Amino acid sequence: MTTPAAQFTGDIPRYYDRHLGPIIFEDYAADLARRAAAIGGKEVLEIAAGTGISTIALRKALPASTRIVATDLNEPMLEIAKEKLGSAENITFRQADAMALPFDDDAFDLVVIQFGVMFFPDKPAAFSEARRVLKPGGTLLFNVWGTMQANPFGEIAHSSGAHFLPDNPPQFYKTPFGYADIARVRDDFASAGFSDVAHDLVRIDKEVRDWRHFAHGAVWGNPMLPDLLAGGVDPDAVVAWLVDKLTDRFGKERARLPLEAIVYTVRKT
Repeated sequence: MTTPAAQFTGDIPRYYDRHLGPIIFEDYAADLARRAAAIGGKEVLEIAAGTGISTIALRKALPASTRIVATDLNEPMLEIAKEKLGSAENITFRQADAMALPFDDDAFDLVVIQFGVMFFPDKPAAFSEARRVLKPGGTLLFNVWGTMQANPFGEIAHSSGAHFLPDNPPQFYKTPFGYADIARVRDDFASAGFSDVAHDLVRIDKEVRDWRHFAHGAVWGNPMLPDLLAGGVDPDAVVAWLVDKLTDRFGKERARLPLEAIVYTVRKT
């Protein structure tokens, strides 16, 4: 799911899926799917499924009999997920708003969200909706990025906006890294009626074999792309700038990229 200021439209979803997915999303999707399998449940709702990276991981980890309903507000993202998983067993795709889910009360055993909560305009409302559609004893499982400082690729990519558009720098990157305050998250849970909350910090030291490939996704697969184009900036110049900065910070290819996310497990009592 995305806010109007973070639209994954046009070719952005494909660049996002192809260039960013293998580096910063797939390992965390596998981690979330392992946790989902340990929790179990016959009816699973995925919110903010995006291009299906986490949906694939869930389908592999969960029993074939488990029914997965994969949703996203952004139809272009969901279309890619359908292309990849359209013939998979027991998966249904549906466009849906996390803050107004089109499902009955007590419908799902498990609700899973991979790096989507940060984009919800009203997070307590979205948590309330997740709680509504969960069965008693059901679980909300999701991850969010840690701080931008703990994920320095985001810090570097964010700084590219100020470098190329100093008078009006794109602010997109503040959103995905803007929900790392655990106390704030717990307050939002309490507002939504949740009380049984646990969290884990998950750090990954990811190998990167091609900085240009990754930087291409960070620019062409990113909602800040329209801002760059509107400002007359050549996106490939931004890619080249990012490659230089990433290489300076982490070294040449077969470098290691530190990543940090927080995983929350929230039970409906």
